[in-house]
Amino acid sequence: MAETIEHSLELGTSLIVEAGTGTGKTFGYLVPIFLSQKKTIISTGTKNLQDQLFFNDIPIIKKIFPLPRKVVLLKGRANYLCKHRVERSLHDGYFLSRQQLSQLNLINEWSRATQTGDIVEMTTVPEDSSIWPQVTSTVDNCLNQDCSFYKECFVVKARQEAMAADILVVNHHLFFANMALQDRGFGELLPGAEVVIFDEAHQIPDIASQFFSTTLTGRQLIELARDSETEAGKEAKDMKQIHDQSLSLQKAVQNMRNSLGIELRRALWPETPPPELERSIQDVKSNLQLLESILRDAAIRGKGLENCWRRCVHLLEVFNLLSEKSTMDTVHWFETYSQSFSLQITPIVIAKPFQNYIKNLKRSWIYTSATLTVKNSFHLFSEALGLNHVRQLQLKSPFDYARQSLLYVPRSLPDPRASHYLAIMLETVIPVLEITQGKAFILFTSYKALGLAAEQLKNRIPYPLLLQGAAPKQQLINDFKRLGNAVLLGTSSFWYGVDVRGEALSCVIIDKLPFASPEDPILKARIERVRKQGMDPFQTYQLPNAVLLLKQGAGRLIRDIQDRGILMICDPRLVSSNYGQTFLQSLPEMPRTRELDKVREFFNYENTCS
Repeated sequence: MAETIEHSLELGTSLIVEAGTGTGKTFGYLVPIFLSQKKTIISTGTKNLQDQLFFNDIPIIKKIFPLPRKVVLLKGRANYLCKHRVERSLHDGYFLSRQQLSQLNLINEWSRATQTGDIVEMTTVPEDSSIWPQVTSTVDNCLNQDCSFYKECFVVKARQEAMAADILVVNHHLFFANMALQDRGFGELLPGAEVVIFDEAHQIPDIASQFFSTTLTGRQLIELARDSETEAGKEAKDMKQIHDQSLSLQKAVQNMRNSLGIELRRALWPETPPPELERSIQDVKSNLQLLESILRDAAIRGKGLENCWRRCVHLLEVFNLLSEKSTMDTVHWFETYSQSFSLQITPIVIAKPFQNYIKNLKRSWIYTSATLTVKNSFHLFSEALGLNHVRQLQLKSPFDYARQSLLYVPRSLPDPRASHYLAIMLETVIPVLEITQGKAFILFTSYKALGLAAEQLKNRIPYPLLLQGAAPKQQLINDFKRLGNAVLLGTSSFWYGVDVRGEALSCVIIDKLPFASPEDPILKARIERVRKQGMDPFQTYQLPNAVLLLKQGAGRLIRDIQDRGILMICDPRLVSSNYGQTFLQSLPEMPRTRELDKVREFFNYENTCS
């Protein structure tokens, strides 16, 4: 892998590399990067992987190659404290709960001592606390050079460091946020580089799709209203109409949330909105227009109000676009949350905008992940990004799956779409947990199934039960490792990017083959597009994407040459359907069984050997 990447860097060409689990792909690209002396951006899947790369892997390479290369870690602005927003929140405390006020005082004290402003340092305030959005900035509410704290700004300092880096470590969200900012005329935040490495590149199509979308959330509108009120309290106390109009806008936004229905869902935007929704849309629009008119007159009073006015103009423009019909080749949809909503227009295909971006940047683009192929083909990934003439390299995992693992598909399970499926599935899972004495991940394809399973398992198994969402992800992983016999129930993010080595994780259980919900609006639009092209959407799109996700989930099991474990896939379609073979051919070559006794025999043998 290192030799092939070195060759691509010398020629200035691009490369796609699938490097199976255990290949050491991080070192496979770090070594040629360090030796090439070329300015490089490394983009990873998550902030946790960023930290692992920066604090663990790169220091090892620096010891081996003591070259004068400046390496910088850069995160998105939401990870850095904003002193202006702290001051504003202290002034505007009546918006905050008692707990938020207590946390704000802790943050204010820390703000005087921190050198970086990276909120990860602030361990006494939970990372998911609702106070953080109040004391960090967004692209919308940042005052930039008009801010009185600009010279002390942690985001500015971090970006200045980044501009001087030889190797810059970011995550995909930050990379594509920067790409979107360039389109809006803000210039390049990331330094010009000769090489871009996308680690965990399988995530790129979905993440890029988010940033090529036009999006507006109810929360953005609420924050605009509250910020307008706060800035008026500092710069225009006599303008009571700002306070009144801010409250009116907040009420209109809440009414629009209610008119979208009480359930939490993602759905296509209606061609003709029902009367109640249409009224609420017009109410939000008229309130935004009134607030814009008032803020236009107030903008001369101060930079804070001027910024609110500019935000209002922009949000009104976006709201008008998103509350009307979408254009061709896009999907117009919405999503509801417990207290808010989002409106989005997303391109059905991202290959064209992605290629428009990279074609003018003369760099080597390296895409690598453990899961990029379906039945040994890169077609799905390369087509999604328009990488049709890029060199490809597939490297198998060095792990001995035939000796280290066993695939178990239990007998007599009903169709996964049956209402009683989950209850019967859990009856087959409990004996396996007894054999492994916990030490398991159970990965679900939906939050609903996870919640129901937690209720049914909590009094049935004697092992610690950890649930996604009950604590921050990294804390759950640390607790899982520390306990040594826990059962962790996860969905979505626990299917990938989680590295637990050793006996603590001896079993990975997957409830169903991970097909995306057919009700997802983006999936619907893409299926329709494939159908119009005369192709079978199931075979060419739905199935390959499910295969890639199953490979990710299965990849949690064997993370080290010493690991041993059982992969249990409960879905009977794996062995009964025509397409089951596509999944099996894409998984590592491991022995298979449908008998519980074989599972017991495998696990007892491994315990005896160890």
